[in-house]
Amino acid sequence: MNIINHVHLYVSHKLMEDYSGHDIAHIMRVVQLSKTLLATEPKANAFIVIMSAYLHDVIDDKVTTNSEQAKQQLVLFLQQQAVAENDIDHIMTIIESMSYRKNLHVKHSLSLEGCIVQDADRLDAIGAIGIGRTFYYGGNKKHTMHNPNIKPREQLTEAQYRHPNTVINHFYEKLFLLKDQMNTAKAKQIAQQRHQFLLEFVRRFEQEWLIK
Repeated sequence: MNIINHVHLYVSHKLMEDYSGHDIAHIMRVVQLSKTLLATEPKANAFIVIMSAYLHDVIDDKVTTNSEQAKQQLVLFLQQQAVAENDIDHIMTIIESMSYRKNLHVKHSLSLEGCIVQDADRLDAIGAIGIGRTFYYGGNKKHTMHNPNIKPREQLTEAQYRHPNTVINHFYEKLFLLKDQMNTAKAKQIAQQRHQFLLEFVRRFEQEWLIK
């Protein structure tokens, strides 16, 4: 069994009880999107990209109650898989720095590999899949679906980001912004198409919500 297979099993186990849209299906889409972006970025280290794509959520406080412990467990796991220390450092830097929340006020400088994985993760937040995940997450967290009297917020703090006011406002507060935050040319191209789908969906949703 090669290292990627071991990583797949590790991540599957860590995320097996996730019902927030950060499950192994999300991980595999991010891995596949990363491979798509890799095809247009020949200078990138494919091993670092694929490993980071698999592992990008396992230390996030969305899916673990103890991020520091999760980091320690992950580093130990990678060492047991004989991953080089400099590769471990690179992977950990990417997955600790790439999230939307971590970049709300200060944009972290990412390596090319980090940019690819960040793009792949953000692409999975928009388009048809992104819409499904947004409502799935909102339902899991018992968020209000929509209230026209509650307006989208601007310049979110980390605390506010973790506590959205309505599911539909999440489109305005984050998802509509992602198109212009992609790093790679291929991701920007894919994001354009998915962004248009978001806009049309929200337009129709708000139109139907107001039917008397």
